[in-house]
Amino acid sequence: MEGRGDDEAADGQRVQPSNANACPSLSGDEKANESMEVDDDLFKHSTTLTNKQRGNEVTVRPATLDSLSIHQLAAQGEVSQVAAHLSKDSSLLSSQDERGFTPLMWAAAFGEKAVVDFLLEKGADPKTIARERESALTLASSGGYVDIVEALLRHGVDINTYDWNGGTPLLYAVRGNHIKCVEALLARGADMTIESDSGYSPMALAVALGHKKSRYTMHIFFFEKLR
Repeated sequence: MEGRGDDEAADGQRVQPSNANACPSLSGDEKANESMEVDDDLFKHSTTLTNKQRGNEVTVRPATLDSLSIHQLAAQGEVSQVAAHLSKDSSLLSSQDERGFTPLMWAAAFGEKAVVDFLLEKGADPKTIARERESALTLASSGGYVDIVEALLRHGVDINTYDWNGGTPLLYAVRGNHIKCVEALLARGADMTIESDSGYSPMALAVALGHKKSRYTMHIFFFEKLR
């Protein structure tokens, strides 16, 4: 597979967003306290894309690929199989599963850059929003897949798109401490002032989680904007 996240966990532990969990709000004094304890489960994972859903519960043999949906194939990086499905039914390009995920979103969620590029070339809409307002950009940012983040940004997606409780691509990138994604999003104008419904701005989240590199990166971009 191509395009692994810059801070990806061990194999089998890749978890995608979807929702910011209710966190204690940070008042002024609390925001300044870097040693505060924060629930590590800041974001729920009700739309976690599991190996079983992808179709490779153990190891998928070539003979079983025909039984997988285009969404599962996209998540596994099966470009040729995805192409075969589209040659039979072009409407599958924008098809959404029960949660509103498109093949492009599945590919973005699992860092399958080759599939992302192929689907974008075929005309897949990178601006599609799923049922809980997840986007391909949000999923790629959460996974730390900076090459996919940059590809989506080149296709004009909303950089500040938010999910059902206010989680933005930048917030998810900060939450995962994916520095390259944070840098890419800030370089393209991501808003550092947007707060999730739980009350965290990207900077406050970086402080709360002790992600010093993310905080430092945002400081640099903030002071450069003041010049």
